[in-house]
Amino acid sequence: MRAVVQRVDGAKVVVAGETVGEITGEGLCVLVGVTHGDTEDKAAQLARKLWSVRILEGEKSCSDVNAPLLVISQFTLYGDARKGRRPTWNAAAPGEVAEPLVDEVVAQLRALGARVETGRFGADMRVSLTNHGPFTIVVDV
Repeated sequence: MRAVVQRVDGAKVVVAGETVGEITGEGLCVLVGVTHGDTEDKAAQLARKLWSVRILEGEKSCSDVNAPLLVISQFTLYGDARKGRRPTWNAAAPGEVAEPLVDEVVAQLRALGARVETGRFGADMRVSLTNHGPFTIVVDV
């Protein structure tokens, strides 16, 4: 699994004009990609990392300050554009594999005590955020 994690001062996801997920104040906006061979154990590992990674103001984690997370499925994180002009998506897991694993990341975060908002799997989403820093990292598990 791969996540692009941004420290934000608020973020939201809009689908067809409706806000489906939104966090305000300090938190993390997390784009999650799933590849072949990813498992529920990987989802749990990613959730623990997201909850505890110290990238908020003052080297705090979400668990330290009870900061919210906005988690959004993003199959394009496994796109490969090394050859030609059109990326391939061969490394991205198909939706029927990816969706339950993204849901598992969210469930594991909530089990840890996190307040989590989400996008809508497979939808045409509009994501807006205020990146604080800017601060963006890639987490692979």
